[in-house]
Amino acid sequence: MISRIDLRGETLPEGSALRDLLPRAEFDVEAALEKVRPICEDVRHHGAAAVIDYGEKFDGVRVPGLRVPAEAITRALDELDPAVRAALEESIRRARLVHREQRRTTHTTQVVPGGTVTEKWIPVERVGLYVPGGRSVYPSSVVMNVVPAQEAGVDGIAIASPPQKEFGGLPHPTILAACALLGVDEVYAAGGAQAIAMFAYGTGSTADEPGCAPVNLVTGPGNIYVAAAKRLLKGRIGIDAEAGPTEIAILADSTADPVHVAADLISQAEHDPMAASVLVTDSDELAAATEAELKTQVAASKHVDDRIVPALAGRQSAIVLVRDLADGLKVVDAYGAEHLEIQTADAAAVADRVRNAGAIFVGPWAPVSLGDYCAGSNGCACHSSGLSVQSFLRGVHIVDYTRDALADVAHHVVTLAEAEDLPAHGAAIKARFGWKVPETK
Repeated sequence: MISRIDLRGETLPEGSALRDLLPRAEFDVEAALEKVRPICEDVRHHGAAAVIDYGEKFDGVRVPGLRVPAEAITRALDELDPAVRAALEESIRRARLVHREQRRTTHTTQVVPGGTVTEKWIPVERVGLYVPGGRSVYPSSVVMNVVPAQEAGVDGIAIASPPQKEFGGLPHPTILAACALLGVDEVYAAGGAQAIAMFAYGTGSTADEPGCAPVNLVTGPGNIYVAAAKRLLKGRIGIDAEAGPTEIAILADSTADPVHVAADLISQAEHDPMAASVLVTDSDELAAATEAELKTQVAASKHVDDRIVPALAGRQSAIVLVRDLADGLKVVDAYGAEHLEIQTADAAAVADRVRNAGAIFVGPWAPVSLGDYCAGSNGCACHSSGLSVQSFLRGVHIVDYTRDALADVAHHVVTLAEAEDLPAHGAAIKARFGWKVPETK
């Protein structure tokens, strides 16, 4: 059901050579670019009409308009299961506690008398948040995207989620209810690359409805076509990251409970057949016990044939055997998991040595599922930080120097400008002092 990779025989290679030995899904964003390029160009030139056409083509339903009516959002909350509402409210409360503490404050440094640099944090004006809606429904994505944006002080927040044939072309009602709980009323029934293009170019207004105005930043997970559209449009819009298939890595030793380990591997595999589930361990006994538990627990699971088994059996999932925890740490750092669990003796100390991970879950009582819903955390992958308040802020440096403060350093500026063969840079300093560099005091 899941393959093994044995790295115990020799000294581990470094860098890319080690990464090449580890399991990875085939996720060719570059190839997908050519498929999304005409979609994005169509949306650029034809606006809402193109987005609606692609929704009919890819999602199987033609919507009368992209903007979800306010009454549909209100109704979704009114009809939401009370237990689900309570769980979402607690998830929002915990996420706010964490993200509120991330707020940045303006800070001024006096470099010299009369010379200061102030770092000021300014929220992005408008963001587009993408919420997937394919194999599963993800109100948790609404929470994890909206809360940090709100805590950063973003004024304009728009959400796009694919239209669902089952719900008359609206996004899933639980997603709409989460939007209502968060006070977001600008929601669009749009998915895939066409939704990202809608955010990038806008759609223009019609007599029937106001269009979607362009955004400055797009965040949120999605499939390979969403990732490709983000790459294509990066520069016109800011993006959070090119997220690939979701993944979990578990670093475990003989103290780990194989029941927990297997359950956590399966929990990630049920997302998607391309999801990655990786166990890194120095224990043959744990590896064997986990394999046995996988067989038992998978048989009792839902989504077995269409998601879990293909994910566990795919090239992206494996049990990786290492000589010791030191090698295990090298492997998980090279892998750089979106979600990394540490199930070892003295797990907190081991977690403190990890360098590359989106989010780290310490010990047997902090599974990734907790982070998905109610830990208050947010994670991404090794190449970028997890989504946070910082993701929605721009750091602006304000430089304020008096004449005397500039005069004191003018000779250094001119010297460096000339060393870089940029004499006009130095001339911009000399012009302020009658074209003569002031003498230093």
